[in-house]
Amino acid sequence: MKTIGNHFFALIRQHQFAPFVKFSCYSKFLSLLPPRFKNAINYITAKNNTLLIALSHPGFKIEIDNNRDLLKSLLKDISKHDSSCNFSNINSIMTFISSFNAQSELNDKQNKTIPYYDELSEGEFDTDHIDNDLKAIFDRIKRDIKCNQQ
Repeated sequence: MKTIGNHFFALIRQHQFAPFVKFSCYSKFLSLLPPRFKNAINYITAKNNTLLIALSHPGFKIEIDNNRDLLKSLLKDISKHDSSCNFSNINSIMTFISSFNAQSELNDKQNKTIPYYDELSEGEFDTDHIDNDLKAIFDRIKRDIKCNQQ
């Protein structure tokens, strides 16, 4: 009997979902890096046998450029241990400063977004057959619902 994992991996192996496999390989690469490098990198991509590393700040560029040997050895280790992640064709590593900062834009977007919800209740319920204390509470709730509908 096939499990959901079998169906999922069959889907990922299709050509149109190849970027997902690359993304998971880049995520594995990032997970192996020391925390000071993880915080510096915005995103990673590969093009023409070159690993392109986008950095969030110019101060990190020198440090990562000085540790290219570490990055290359990590790429080789990933290729050895995970056959789906083939970084053997990567000949060089290029770093650049990215104007796109995924984390700060995400935080700005979260801070600017204020959720607004419509009132789904009509505020019509029977309060005739309950005691006066509860009736006052229910009447206040009815007024709040009517107020929220406007």
